[in-house]
Amino acid sequence: MSSDPKGLDLAALQNWLERERPELVTGPLTASLITGGKSNLTYTLSAGSRDYVVRRPPLGHVLATAHDMGREYRVMAALAPTNVPVPQMIAHCEDADVIGAPFYVMEKVAGTPYGRAAQLEPLGPERTRVISERMVDTLVALHAVDYAAVGLGDFGRPDGYLGRQVARWKKQLEASTSRELPGMDELVAHLESHIPANGDGTIVHGDFRLDNLLVDDQDQVTAVLDWEMSTLGDPLTDVAVLLAYQQLAEVAPPSGDAAMVTDAPVAPGYLSRDEVLARYAAESGRDVSDIGFHLALAFFKLAVILEGIHYRHSHGQTVGAGFDGIGDMIVPLIAAGRAATG
Repeated sequence: MSSDPKGLDLAALQNWLERERPELVTGPLTASLITGGKSNLTYTLSAGSRDYVVRRPPLGHVLATAHDMGREYRVMAALAPTNVPVPQMIAHCEDADVIGAPFYVMEKVAGTPYGRAAQLEPLGPERTRVISERMVDTLVALHAVDYAAVGLGDFGRPDGYLGRQVARWKKQLEASTSRELPGMDELVAHLESHIPANGDGTIVHGDFRLDNLLVDDQDQVTAVLDWEMSTLGDPLTDVAVLLAYQQLAEVAPPSGDAAMVTDAPVAPGYLSRDEVLARYAAESGRDVSDIGFHLALAFFKLAVILEGIHYRHSHGQTVGAGFDGIGDMIVPLIAAGRAATG
């Protein structure tokens, strides 16, 4: 058996699989960390004749509710019969004693998570446009799912969702920072005092962007991944996160170790922010005129997420590369959030 990647006890995992799903294991397990995993840890797992993917929470300092393996597993299992492409769920373990944390195993799906403009540029602007259009259409398909019909009626509470989001991310910020962040108090105060009335409720992904999708050689979306923040809530929060990542790439393209944030939206042919918003509005039939609050909330959430990663990295609790410089991105995100409030 090969040496274990950090955070994954292969002997314990093999013993568990041989008890729970013995048909999956046809040889010694080997695994490797998938490059770019900066929140939940994601591994490719070879079980002999087939490959799978294993997900577990990050190491170290995390909120207990922030990396719920059961939620990810449940939402993808529920979406299997819908028009939203998701991997097949294989097995789920809530017992943290097995490998040190809850985890799940899922099908390995073919496709590329396009996170860099340099990956899209060789495809040309026409294919890039098609891919970005299908990205938006996939989000529309997600928000069209009847969540009660697929067994997710108790997956969240759409009423009061935006207020709870502000409170939740404020709490997560307090748990994951140890330094002054200029402008953050003002941004939080604005969000708390400008929460819109409830809109319609849908399944929301929570971190929807192109590099959380797998796209095949025919430019079809084969899977939506990274559901750790999914719930029932306001669909415009997903649209705003997508636009926030795009704005960040356009105004301050990340480079070097700070390249955690995708710069795919600057590739020639990729839909502009106005085109993304217009396509979503046309395909979904939703009113997107009140996107400003949602954008401010999206930038706030991104700032808190990156601050949490910066905190863990500064305490030696991250796995993999690409963390240096992330701490410098937080204040620009706060400024973008304040600008979005108008």
